[in-house]
Parts: sequence; structure tokens; C-alpha cells
Amino acid sequence: MKTKQEVAVLALDIGGANIKAADGEGWSWSEPFALWRLHERLQEVLHSVIVRCPSLRLVATMTGEIADCYPSRRVGVECIIRALRQVSSGRELGIYHLGGTICSAEVAQEQPLEVAASNWHAMARLAAFYTTQASAMVVDIGSTTTDIVAIKDRLPFPQAYTDVDRMVCGELVYTGVERTPVATTLQEAQWQGKLRPLASELYATSLDVWLTLGMLKEREQHVDTRETADGRPVTQNHARMRLARMFLADTEDFSTKDAIEFANQCATAQSQQVAFAIQKVSSVLGGEPEEIVLSGHGECLARRAISRLGWSSKLISLRDILGESLARAAPAHAVAMIARGDLA
Repeated sequence: MKTKQEVAVLALDIGGANIKAADGEGWSWSEPFALWRLHERLQEVLHSVIVRCPSLRLVATMTGEIADCYPSRRVGVECIIRALRQVSSGRELGIYHLGGTICSAEVAQEQPLEVAASNWHAMARLAAFYTTQASAMVVDIGSTTTDIVAIKDRLPFPQAYTDVDRMVCGELVYTGVERTPVATTLQEAQWQGKLRPLASELYATSLDVWLTLGMLKEREQHVDTRETADGRPVTQNHARMRLARMFLADTEDFSTKDAIEFANQCATAQSQQVAFAIQKVSSVLGGEPEEIVLSGHGECLARRAISRLGWSSKLISLRDILGESLARAAPAHAVAMIARGDLA
């Protein structure tokens, strides 16, 4: 395998469904990894990522500690740090702290809840860097969750720091563009001129919704199809099959037009949920922000939500600034920049 020349810092963002890496100089890597199913393989997967970009120093942020393979967040943090230690091979290892610093692995193990679920904080610092006005906000939507953080005078202005409290104040919304079960978004939907109940089963996810609407790319040759509800390929045809099953229907009775209409209903429900949270967070700014930074590969959902609010805020896309692959790994990129001293 061809690897990069050794760099000063490699940052890792270890989530429950994806592992992302960046060096703060423009290189990034992202791959799906079902931590809750494959936690015993974490060390192996981290090693495979690290060898792609040799570095003098490793830093990490995480959200994977909440995965239900761990009995508690504290244990999750300890297990993730243990895996990082094992793959660091003697290199300096730092962990991003919610206080905005990078602490040693020893300190992180002593203060596990201060480093748990910390990637949103680094992301907000990166977003703030690209704002120019006193009143702003970042909306970061990924495969599983949405993070919404107010920004005042180009600095993050969060109202809460733990996941428990962030969900209450609207800064963390458990909806995303891939892993959200359709059954948690809608309980009933229109089909063939009738309002029909939906199956409360994991038959389809938001991946099928945004794939059907053309906002996510097909991945027919993708090796790991466990990211879909039925284990079948990430294609529009298979997405239609999964969406049909929400009505307990067969594909021959559920046309492409039916799939698009149903997907739009799901997307509308998701955008309403995100719009409500955006409006709630905006109250700390006194109302509509002057700028909104869009981050994550769920930008399509963020734009729909903001459109519902009718705001005239200037939208700043990290995808346009950084490129698609780096924007997807933006929290890792942010942590690498912080470790390098390039981001306040």
C-alpha cells in the first residue's frame, strides 16, 4: 500500500459508525466502521488507517464511547483510549478535551467524561474560523446525528457540553442522512391517495430517503452492505425495495414515483425536526443569525431545514471551501489544525 510521507500530526475521529482521519494539511480518510458490532476489531481498523498517513504524533476525538457495546460511556472512553495506545507505537498520543485543549492519554483516562463526545466542539471551532459576522451558527449533519452550535464573535457559544444536556437544548438532534430509521421519522404517510400507517420495523433508513432523492451517491460495489437495513446494495433500486417494505408492499406495487413521493415526505419530516432545533438554538443569538456554516455530508438536509425557516442568513458551505472528502472528515481536520497550532 502506498502511504503518504510522514507528517507532524494525524488526527482521528472515532465514531460509532465511521472512523475519519486528517492531517490538517489537506489529506483525509473516511470509512464506515460499525463499532457497536465490531468493537473487538477497533485496534485493527485504527492501525489500517494510521499506516495510510505516518505521523510523528497522534491526536484523537471521539463519539463512539456511547455505542451500546460498552456498558457505560466511561468504559467506552477507556476502551477507545486503550486501542489508541496499542496502535500509537510509542508516538505521543493526545486526546481532544471539551475544555478546548489536547490532553494526554493519562489525563483523558482520569477525566473520561471530559473527552467523551467531543468532536462537535472542535468542529464548531473550525466553523467559527470561516465566519465573518458577530452572529453565526454551524449546522453539522452526518450519517447519524445533527450538531447545531451558536457562534458569537467568531467563537463557539454552546449552551451545553454533555450529550444529555445538548439534546435538551437542541444542540444535538438524533437524526442524520444515513442511519436514522424511517420508522422514527414518520408513523404514517401518503401512498396511492391514502394516509397509511408505517411498519415500526427497521425496514428502511434515511440512507434510502436521500439516495432516492439523488442527494447521496449509489455505492453498488461497496464491500460492506451492512450499512443498509436489509444488507443489500446502496442503490436506488434497492432503496425503493426497502421503502416499499415500510408499507408492507412489494416492489412491483411501488413505483419509482411512489418512492420519490414517500422519500419527500420523510425528508420533510426530518427537515421539520432540524428546523425546530435550529430555531431553538438561535434564541441565544437573539434570533436569525447573519451566517450559517454548513458541515457534513448531510448538507442537503440542512439546506431544506433552513429553507423552511425562511431565513436570509448567508450560507457558508465547508464542502465548497474544503472539498467533499475533507469536509466529511471536518472534525478530524479541525483537531489536527488545533494540534498543529493553526486553529484558535
